Parts: sequence; C-alpha cells; structure tokens
Amino acid sequence: MIVCKFGGSSLADEKQFRKVKAIIESDSRRTIAVVSAPGKRDSGDEKITDMLYQCNALAQKNQSCRPVFDKIASRYIGIAEALRLDVSRLTAALDEVRQNIDAGRGTDYAASRGEYLSGQLMAQYLGWQFIEPAECIVINSDGTVNPLSYERLANLISDGGHYVIPGFYGATEQGVIKTFSRGGSDISGAIAARAAKADLYENWTDVSGMYAADPRIVPDAKVIDEITYTQVRELSDVGASVFHEEAIAPVIDLQIPINIRNTNDPDAPGTVIKATSEKSGIIGVSAKGGYSKLKLRKLMMFKRPGMRHAMLTMLHLYGVRPSFSFFGIDSIVWYFESSQANDSVLTSMIDRLKKDFRLDYVYYERNHAMLGIVGGHLEDDTSFITACAALRDAGIKINNVNYGSSNATTLIGVNDCDAKRAVEVIYRALFS
Repeated sequence: MIVCKFGGSSLADEKQFRKVKAIIESDSRRTIAVVSAPGKRDSGDEKITDMLYQCNALAQKNQSCRPVFDKIASRYIGIAEALRLDVSRLTAALDEVRQNIDAGRGTDYAASRGEYLSGQLMAQYLGWQFIEPAECIVINSDGTVNPLSYERLANLISDGGHYVIPGFYGATEQGVIKTFSRGGSDISGAIAARAAKADLYENWTDVSGMYAADPRIVPDAKVIDEITYTQVRELSDVGASVFHEEAIAPVIDLQIPINIRNTNDPDAPGTVIKATSEKSGIIGVSAKGGYSKLKLRKLMMFKRPGMRHAMLTMLHLYGVRPSFSFFGIDSIVWYFESSQANDSVLTSMIDRLKKDFRLDYVYYERNHAMLGIVGGHLEDDTSFITACAALRDAGIKINNVNYGSSNATTLIGVNDCDAKRAVEVIYRALFS
C-alpha cells in the first residue's frame, strides 16, 4: 500500500487536480492521499495559506476578513466548477470557515482551513472517504507528533478503503486545532504512512527529487537518486527545503521508504529516501544564511566543570539557542539564527557573560552562513580538502570548519554574502 502526499504546487488549480487524480489512478496501491492547500499558480500569485493568515490578522484587529476571503472562495469555487463538483457543499464549508475566522478562532484554525477545504474537494473528486485530522492526529505543545496519533488514525483506516486526509494540522489533546510548522503536510503524510504501515510514502511536489545543489544556484545540478534519513536531515539543516526534516521521525522506526516525485513529470523516478545506503562519497551541498556568530574565550575554560552548560543556560534566558558549535582549547564559537535576538539584547547578554564568567573576551558578528557538504562515510573521505581549496581559489573566506564530528556532514562557515557562490564553487569542484 502507498500513501501519497501532494504539495501546494500539485493542487494549485483544476489542471493540477486532474494530474493528481491521474497519478493516483495509475497505481491501485495508492489508497491514501494527503493534501496541502493550493499553492501559487504563477510567480505573481498568492498561496491560499498566506491569504488565510491575512484573514486572521484582520480578524484580530476586529476587521472583517471578507475582502480577502472572497479571493480564497473564488479559487476553490473555480476549481470545483471546472471539475464539475457539487459547489453547494463547498459554499457551505466556505461560509462556515469565514464566520469562524471572523469570530476569532485563532491563527492555527485559520491557517489549517486551506488544507481542510482542499481535502474536502479532493475527497469529493475522487469519491474517497474524508478523514478529519483534528479527530485523530494529536500535536504536542512543542509542535511534535504525539504517538497517540498513529493508533487513532490506524483505527479509522480499513483494508480496501480509500481515504483523503488534509495535511499540516491536527489538534491538541484538548481538541483545539493546531498546525505543524510551515511545510508540515510532509509530516502529516509520514504519520499516515506510519499508521497504515505503508510499503512506500510518496511525496509529490514540483521538482523531480532532491538535487545535489539548489537548482536556482546551480541550474544543471544533478538529482540525487538515493539518500538516507540521516543525510536528508543533515541537508535540511543547512537549507535544503524540498522535504521537511521532521517528517523523517514517524517513518524511521518502520523504515518506510520515501519517494520524492514530480507531479508535472510523473515518469521521473525522483529521489528515494531510506534507512541506510552503501554509497559513499559526497551526494549534496547546501547553505543556509541568516546566522550570527558569538565567540568567547577564557583561559582554562574546559578545566572548569559546568561552565559551558552554565553559559548555554544564560544564552537561553536571552532567547538565543545555538544551531552550531565549534570549540578550541580555551574558546567556543556558537552560531545562532540572527532573528532570535536584536542588537540591544545581544549587547546586554554579552555584558552579563563577561561579568558572570569573567571572560577574556566575547563578541558577536552578524551576516554569517553555514554550508554543509553531505554524503556517506565522510570519515574516510577527503573531498572537504578539495572544497576548501576551491573556496580559497575563489577568494571566499572560510570562518570555521567542522570535519569528523559527523560521518555524514562537513560544515563550513562562510560570510552570508558568499553563501550562494560558495555552493556553486563547491558543486563544481566536487561534481563536475
């Protein structure tokens, strides 16, 4: 049995809905479809979810969301009419959603309605049973999946049944609608695959798999044919965004393979994500910007038990949670997302660090990026030397290197302004 999830670009209009139906009907094993809200039809268009956030913002100001919501309703009604579906059922659902948003049901409720309405349409179009995620998918307060979700969803699925499940949302244990982070329909698909004990989880999008580099930076980048769960998470951590890294967790215990496919090119094999791979060497390079760098030093720092933990605790008090760490004999460099703290907060934090820990020095810098070279068995691979040499020859400054702490990733810190060029330089050095 196959669980197939379709992203927003796969459901942008009636033509895309028809493509989805053709894909589903081409393989009888596809019996569960997880759907996103309609995405952009072209570069000048708006995503349904973004418009729903606008509706909620208006409601929070005690203003009617009708002007924006009418655009949303028009999109859905246009799809329904083109597919010759029962528009009266859809109209009733749209009216209820608009009234609830205006009544102040909250951000998560508003954001979730794109998937809800998309699911209603797809269930009617396919003639399949609609499953309401709020009745079975439980999301914890920290946004993670509650294991109760698998059992509850499994109880709603029977052999021989065909189901449509909206992605992106569920509910708290108290029954209040809650969403995952953006892109969370990938997680919903993984939950469905786990609950159904699927043989395969297909993730249909608008690209033919995961690329060895961002094709917007490297237009001729190769598609990765095979990648492991760990490698996907490592690539996602440094900017690759084709697949939500948290969607690995539900399927990893059952080792359900994931196949990323292209709705607009269904014959392309895509990328298979699985538990293990015998392949070695580099498979991809990616970069993520928007980091700040905090560097501090104290003589004999690591001879003082608990000092590093105490400093991290202080960082957390100021809202700073480092993503990457580099260590010297008497020094630490922490990279954190710049959005976590403004300059005044960081200045206050540094003053406190200096005073409480009597540091030799501590300072921060903005505009940093982290580049990851990801592959298999990298502890036996020296490609990072070639990569560093290529960056040097291109005049790109290297700020930090972390090699050996992971057998799947080498991390290289560069300036934010150099990140995209660094990806291209390394790709050319390692893949050409």
